[in-house]
Amino acid sequence: MTTPAKPATAARVRGGALLLISALMIGSAVIRIALEAGPAFARGSEPEHAADAKPEEGREKASDADLNQLLITLRQREQDLDARESRVMERMRALEIAETAIDRKLAELNAAEQTLSDTLAKASVAAEGDLSRLTDVYEKMKPKDAAALFEEMDPTFAAGFLARMQPESAAAVMAGLSPKAAYTISVVLAGRNASVPKE
Repeated sequence: MTTPAKPATAARVRGGALLLISALMIGSAVIRIALEAGPAFARGSEPEHAADAKPEEGREKASDADLNQLLITLRQREQDLDARESRVMERMRALEIAETAIDRKLAELNAAEQTLSDTLAKASVAAEGDLSRLTDVYEKMKPKDAAALFEEMDPTFAAGFLARMQPESAAAVMAGLSPKAAYTISVVLAGRNASVPKE
């Protein structure tokens, strides 16, 4: 998100517009004074017209006061606009900072997720490799020795290894187990496939 460069230009344009309006009003006042001052000077020696000059002076003073009040109001409005513009710019900067922080956090989360996914994939491959090697070891053992180990294993754990072994090796190990252990492992093996869809 880029910060617009318009506010500085807009401030210059407002400043120029205020200066132009001020110059036009002052020029108008000068022209008015010049037009009314000539006849006033011509009548200056006549006492009966002295009373007429005072209301014109009052009008000129009133015009100057109005002009000053207008200038003050315009300056106040310009200050208010500058303050509002400054607040908007600060909010935009804060939003940009927040957006950058959010983007950075999302990138970090994506990187962490990818790292975790890679680690889990490596662990899964390593675990599969370890299980395959251990299964090969059990298959190559004498059935009587393997059966003694399987007798001590948790039935679910033992069933997992027997399911991975070649049928001949698994049968030889099962033959060496006690009837109770062989039955329990057989129930676990049968139960693993019970939930498989038939069709």
